[in-house]
Amino acid sequence: MNSTKAINQVAVIGAGIAGLACARELQLHGISVDIFEKSRGPSGRMSTRRTQDWSADHGAQYFTARDPRFIEEVQSWLQAGTAAIWKPKLKVYEAKTWRESHSQDIRYVGTPHMNSPGKYLTEGLTIQYGRTISQLERRDDQWHLQCSEVNEITTLYDFVVLAIPAPQASALLEGLDSRAADITDSAQMKACWTMMANFPNHLNVDFDAAFINQEIISWICQNGSKPMRQGSTWTIHGSPDWSQDNVELSKEDAQEQMVQCLTALGFNCKDADISMHRWRYASGGLENRVGFLSLPNIGLGLCGDWFNGGRVEGAWLSGFNLALALEQIKN
Repeated sequence: MNSTKAINQVAVIGAGIAGLACARELQLHGISVDIFEKSRGPSGRMSTRRTQDWSADHGAQYFTARDPRFIEEVQSWLQAGTAAIWKPKLKVYEAKTWRESHSQDIRYVGTPHMNSPGKYLTEGLTIQYGRTISQLERRDDQWHLQCSEVNEITTLYDFVVLAIPAPQASALLEGLDSRAADITDSAQMKACWTMMANFPNHLNVDFDAAFINQEIISWICQNGSKPMRQGSTWTIHGSPDWSQDNVELSKEDAQEQMVQCLTALGFNCKDADISMHRWRYASGGLENRVGFLSLPNIGLGLCGDWFNGGRVEGAWLSGFNLALALEQIKN
């Protein structure tokens, strides 16, 4: 495929914020887009775990906005009611000592759930959930997609966008393109063990959330402190290094270590209702940001937060900027 060939039909693999931002921008400019997502819903790590008795944001905890284009996007989320400003009382634990956080960042959360902005971005888009793309094959200047659940996808695509974590993209790229494979293979992504805990006993804490330094836990947050949330469920994230070093632990063993750390921090964990989740690819990425990757000669693009310094804003900008690059090719 050369740069003058028309791009009419695009497949986006992954319905996280990067993939949705890319697909939405492409569709606004008249390009037909199909999104394939292996999970049951959109938003990737902007997610909420819900049970009969409680709910908790167990992926991204909040997001910030610095780039003018993302600030404008967040304003549209605020106006739509799918996001709100969160003003937590923040503390920091470091060197066995608690102190106030002096961070001046404006923090936003999805409302009523963390995946609400992602759901908002899906409006008008064509998405197939529960579809794991297992193989890509390029024949006659078009992409043929294989799917674990339904075998071959019948639609042929001029361009494929991989909006998935680097290790998953690397598996799909094997034998296809050395440039893309080199980039995905160089990304250093780390896991995150996440605990959601409902504490029945009184907690003697005077903060909504805290950054924990030099411990196996890196973050604790009372979910009910966020707009449009209720209850007393806490989200606790393991540190990236500890989580990666212990990525293959059983949930029971990971929970035991995190509970020991929480207890040392002053939490009464007796009789707590606890649920564990392991994010295998939660943080990290390229040492030097490149924003996204576009290979118009073979009709392939990659985007994601791992291209762009992490964070929700980085994911959105990565997908948005890739779409702009494709629109220039189209025109």
